Amino acid sequence: MKIIVLGSSAGGGFPQWNCNCANCDRMRRGTLKAKARTQSSIAVSADGENWILINASPDILTQIQATPALQPGRYARDTGIAAVLLMDAQVDHTTGLLMLREGKPIPLYCTASVWDDLTTGLPLVPVLSHYCGVRWHPLPIRQDHLEAIELPGIDGIRFTPLALSSKAPPYSPHRENPHPGDNIGLMIENRASGKKVFYAPGLGEIEPHVEAAMRSADCLLVDGTFWSADEMIRLGFSSKHAADMGHLPQSGPGGMIECLDSMDAARKILIHINNTNPILDEDSEQHAALLRHGIEIAHDGMEITL
Repeated sequence: MKIIVLGSSAGGGFPQWNCNCANCDRMRRGTLKAKARTQSSIAVSADGENWILINASPDILTQIQATPALQPGRYARDTGIAAVLLMDAQVDHTTGLLMLREGKPIPLYCTASVWDDLTTGLPLVPVLSHYCGVRWHPLPIRQDHLEAIELPGIDGIRFTPLALSSKAPPYSPHRENPHPGDNIGLMIENRASGKKVFYAPGLGEIEPHVEAAMRSADCLLVDGTFWSADEMIRLGFSSKHAADMGHLPQSGPGGMIECLDSMDAARKILIHINNTNPILDEDSEQHAALLRHGIEIAHDGMEITL
């Protein structure tokens, strides 16, 4: 099973188009040792030919062009993307669907909550109905147990969605009334080897069922949005703490570093990294601290094989 990180940044990418924080400003000036990043998305395959796209970033066209495996060139019109699976209904994880409108009907896997948001508050489904169309496959979200599924065309891989505590997007009809499935984590398992990856680009709370899933995984690919809880407040970009935005910061008591230190996974990788996060600076103390803890930082084009 191979996973390709198509995009490793949080919404807005890095550098963000309108941001002049220290990271973005220095990146543009060429004085920051860092890698540019597009908005978060991964692709998963067992055979290297048929891929499931997990989240459809607004940067999907750039990501496809940078990933030859997604364009095998077998026919006059072709793609290696066999299906799309969404973790939530956020703009930076869904609007790339519009860029896939020239193809065949899109097999789309998402929860009922996400589907409702994409037919109402952010009506991508009605728009796409005038182009390629969308075939919806509901992802099961159970309160009492976890249910694994297998997707047609993605042979050899089992997917298990986990409900996470989170709010729906601002445009959702139930923004202030959270539903199970507004945001999910995903266990991705190679059926042949039994190896597992736990993927959660938006993770604000380590609930018991989430902790159990993380402890059973061989690789953790999880929320790396903010270094500190007050990062956006301190920089003057927001009045909200990391937790208010559904993200567990890396530093401090109960933070992601402390959580990952308690896990036995062979690989621990942060993804969905905000442009303000000092870990992007490869010369920073925060970057070095992660490496001392055995924590990797995802970058566009990173490949994970299990």
